Amino acid sequence: MGYDVRTKHNYSFYEVASAFQKSIRRGDEEQAMYWAVELYESGYQKYAWKRMLIMSCEDVGLGDPSTNTIVYNLKQTYDYLVSLKERSLPEKLPFTQAVLQLVHSRKSRFVDLAISVYWQKNATEHKEMPDYVFDMHTLRGKQMGRGLEHFYAEAAKIENANKMPNEEEFEKIALEADKQAMHSNIPPMQHQEKEQPPIVTQGTLFD
Repeated sequence: MGYDVRTKHNYSFYEVASAFQKSIRRGDEEQAMYWAVELYESGYQKYAWKRMLIMSCEDVGLGDPSTNTIVYNLKQTYDYLVSLKERSLPEKLPFTQAVLQLVHSRKSRFVDLAISVYWQKNATEHKEMPDYVFDMHTLRGKQMGRGLEHFYAEAAKIENANKMPNEEEFEKIALEADKQAMHSNIPPMQHQEKEQPPIVTQGTLFD
């Protein structure tokens, strides 16, 4: 049984939240701003910010990747302005800008779709480890005798590259520098990889 939570103008909170996100998806500025203000004036500012940050990934995502950073930074600006407790309520500016940024951003739901696809694949498939994993930084790679030449040719290989004008020539110089460092018993630090799992910490902008 759900709770009947009402907003300032006696709308269902859940319907307002739905209208807010769906109007942003459709790029409907007037509707999006109306429901954003309804949430704001009903005391659900924190919820609206949470939804906007989620939407920046779920509904905008790869369509305009910078939107996530913009919305995140606007939330920090909002928090700072709220802390000033000014009568003019300047915190409405970053809030409104975040809504309009989402409305007018180019959108893609590919990230959200990818969750459905790849989490299901992980649950139902068992992939073999690809050969390019085994390089000088892994035990099996060392056992296979793979060294710097292999690392540069295979393990450090990138696709969809956007290289600097002199990067390929610089790569040759770096390879020779790494070879000299190894012969001097100085490890090539720039591509040492840790084999132990990282320590995972969790935090939230909305604590």
